[in-house]
Amino acid sequence: MSNKPVLIQAEAEGDIKDAYQWYESQRKGLGESYLLCIEEALSRISRTPQTYAVIYKNIRRALIHRFPFGVFYIEGEQNIIVLAVLHARRNPQSWKERT
Repeated sequence: MSNKPVLIQAEAEGDIKDAYQWYESQRKGLGESYLLCIEEALSRISRTPQTYAVIYKNIRRALIHRFPFGVFYIEGEQNIIVLAVLHARRNPQSWKERT
């Protein structure tokens, strides 16, 4: 089975950027570690998208190692669409509005 391309919606890109900036402001280099963990999670999702549980309708969530974030995505026929990358304690309604 080959990897599916991962498309990151603009709102999810904003989520990643905001968290990167916050972590980098806490400690130099922490934002870079966050980005590496995001890349690793996206790679896992690309390889095995059905590994992760469906949490709402057809939306799945993969948790990120070392950071309390989840990647919310939909698996399509040809690709994977990332809807949101949110802190685990954030209100779940915020990503449901993106569907």
